[in-house]
Amino acid sequence: MSRRIIGPFNRVEGDLEVQLDMEDDRVTGARVVTPLYRGFEQILQGKDPMDALVYVPRICGICSVAQSMAAANALAHVQGIEVPHNGELAGNLILASENAADHLAHFYLFFMPDFAREIYSKEPWFPAAVERFKAVDGSATREVLPARAQFMHLMGLLAGKWPHSLALQPGGTTRAVEIQEKGRIQMILFGFRQFLEQTLFGDTIENVINLDSVAALEAWTQQAAPTSSDFRHFLHIADALDLHAMGQAHDRFMSFGVYPEQGGRLFVPGVWDGELGKLDQQMISEDISHSWMHYQNEPKHPYDGVTLPSADEKGGYTWCKAPRLDGKVVEVGALSRQLVNGHPLIRELVAQNGGNVRNRVVARVMEIGLLLVAMEEWTNQLRPKEPFCHHLAMPDEAQGFGMIEAARGSLGHWLKVKNGRILNYQIISPTTWNFSPRDAKEVPGALEQALVNAPVRAGEQDPVSVQHIVRSFDPCMVCTVH
Repeated sequence: MSRRIIGPFNRVEGDLEVQLDMEDDRVTGARVVTPLYRGFEQILQGKDPMDALVYVPRICGICSVAQSMAAANALAHVQGIEVPHNGELAGNLILASENAADHLAHFYLFFMPDFAREIYSKEPWFPAAVERFKAVDGSATREVLPARAQFMHLMGLLAGKWPHSLALQPGGTTRAVEIQEKGRIQMILFGFRQFLEQTLFGDTIENVINLDSVAALEAWTQQAAPTSSDFRHFLHIADALDLHAMGQAHDRFMSFGVYPEQGGRLFVPGVWDGELGKLDQQMISEDISHSWMHYQNEPKHPYDGVTLPSADEKGGYTWCKAPRLDGKVVEVGALSRQLVNGHPLIRELVAQNGGNVRNRVVARVMEIGLLLVAMEEWTNQLRPKEPFCHHLAMPDEAQGFGMIEAARGSLGHWLKVKNGRILNYQIISPTTWNFSPRDAKEVPGALEQALVNAPVRAGEQDPVSVQHIVRSFDPCMVCTVH
């Protein structure tokens, strides 16, 4: 058996190392190392609760809206405030804009360039993949960046700026939308729809998001040439490389639910472990037995969690904590969201092969289309001149939580307020769930499990299979150790 350290990873937000144990042509064990500590949870202690809206967006420049939304929801829970319908709609549009843009950037700029690696030079599909997806030089880059930039103009109209907007508040959004701005939003969404239909899907969005079985997906893939659309291109490469057989963890999935719709949610909360179960946030805990942390002798719920760094902690190998749901590892992300929400194609894909590299990417690409359709409907429902935000006083003593879905998965903020100040503030980000270390029972986190049995090609020092598996989770490491 040999041991190898892979990292730092390129095309990943933040710092990441992976320690691999390898035997023959397979990975036999893995430890995921998050080597950067940042300390936002300590910074927030003693601050005015509303200050969280200034600090937490700066945890990350690409997930800042998600952090803002989770904080606003936690503060709304503390205040007991209700959001007007316009504020709900505008908040959904702001968060969906960031999440859809993140999915798009991940597919084109982070994930697909790996297929232009020289290790694949003898594959028949390689020349087309290089021409289309090679980092910086591929033709896709020249198309997707302007399309994404035009789409992100929504942030200016809805949130004033991006990242680090203060438009998201506990009672809604402070940036009211006027009649003429509603028209501009509709035009931006129309332009983004054209890009998706002409370039990503090569078909109408509705035809793609309504694919309801594996047979339907396979038939759709064969309807046109592999290079007729970028999604088809991916599906052909995934089939050639058996990406459905790569990167499976324990297949327990969780979603906090997201995008409120007058009492319901576009994507519902829940847990999937072969069947749908209810989510109980009281069953969430964080274990630090293998983290560089101290002063927490057992797993604790985030309300009572402690974040104190200790670089010399015995048994630690990462700054990341190990969150668990009812003591168990769960995977989060677009695949989990659509599985819990009941998308028939995603459920059948997981029933066949579990969570894997291909299925995670399919769910993420499908979700771009699902979000665009929802955004069009939310925009139509906006009522200019009606309230977008309500305000209430902050209590001197209370506790609350905000649980949403960022692009990469379940994001939760928990805070306690005492004497009008933050007593404790704990955050569990999506990549903290997926890239967690072992817990006190020595159970590996989702990525550590997914890397086991990853194939290693002859002569590889940096196994491309490991790259595919890591990036299939779309990690954001700066959020992981906030």
